[in-house]
Amino acid sequence: MFYREAGQFKTSYQADSAVFPILQDRIGLAVILAIAFGVIPFFATEFFVQGIMIPFLIYALAAIGLNILLGYAGQLSLGSAAFMGVGAYTAYKLVTYFPETNVILLILVSGFVPALIGVLFGLPSLRIKGLYLAVATLAAQFFLDWCFIRIAWLYNYNPSGAIEMPARQAFGLTLTGPAADYMLRYYAVLGIVVLMTWFASNLVHGRIGRTWMMVRDMDIAAQLMGVKLTNAKLTAFAVSSFYCGVAGAMLVTLYLNAAEPGAVFTIRQSFLVLFMVILGGLGSLIGSFFGAAFILLLPILLRTAAASFHLPIEVKNIENLQFMIVGALIILFLKFEPHGLARLWQVGKQKLRVWPFPY
Repeated sequence: MFYREAGQFKTSYQADSAVFPILQDRIGLAVILAIAFGVIPFFATEFFVQGIMIPFLIYALAAIGLNILLGYAGQLSLGSAAFMGVGAYTAYKLVTYFPETNVILLILVSGFVPALIGVLFGLPSLRIKGLYLAVATLAAQFFLDWCFIRIAWLYNYNPSGAIEMPARQAFGLTLTGPAADYMLRYYAVLGIVVLMTWFASNLVHGRIGRTWMMVRDMDIAAQLMGVKLTNAKLTAFAVSSFYCGVAGAMLVTLYLNAAEPGAVFTIRQSFLVLFMVILGGLGSLIGSFFGAAFILLLPILLRTAAASFHLPIEVKNIENLQFMIVGALIILFLKFEPHGLARLWQVGKQKLRVWPFPY
């Protein structure tokens, strides 16, 4: 078969501990990146790029942020949408105050404010855990959502309370505003997501990531071994909030162009990101992409199936059917495969490696 590592010898510790130790995996990653950068922009329709690929990449980055906190550090959070909102409003204020600055740089800088707020709301994790910590982060969700509606300074005293992204440029090209080209937005989102995914991969496979996993598996034992729980937990909250903040900034600047008060960064969106992480796989970066793809493509597939097979399903009921399917799948995954789609992908590759022998 084509998926074999026979003849691939590791001659150094770095090669043996590589993220993709098998040549076929590295080739597959290169093919995926080549398709994303070179094939989709030239052959995909505007709806596919702007309506599917851009939100998929943004929510995958948000899922990575929550996965760092929940899957790698073991700290439950229900306020990811609130931190996305902080990043979005920070980006809006920055592009207002610094109109001549590269908008991509402002998007990346927008992640530092939610990182600071994430550390603040992560302080209860030093004393509580589990359901109690989830309630504390849920309080952050409602408090920050209230701030987005009530603090007029955040939306520049707009009478409607909404934030509307003005036209801004990066490298001489207009990326934000209604007149921005969707293909430029796609390349900007794709570049940021690839860069931050690479950084997250190096982070979770390094010393900091191992510290997070030690705290996740047994925090008391980790503390006895010399791990500082305060640093580990607050670092996880900071990095997770940073990723969610950048995702929220891109959601407003490079996708929606605007955000209505109390309509975008709600508790519903927090649960949506949480579902992506659970279905995709806890403690897996590729699982974040699987989960985001599944959650975003499911309503499209349901509409297509209803139209193709003439099923008596009204459009307004598609969303209810989506949540019913997602809820049932979450129960099944938690019962039979807690590590989600990423684990199924890993098992499939392992079976392919030893085929036709039994696994």
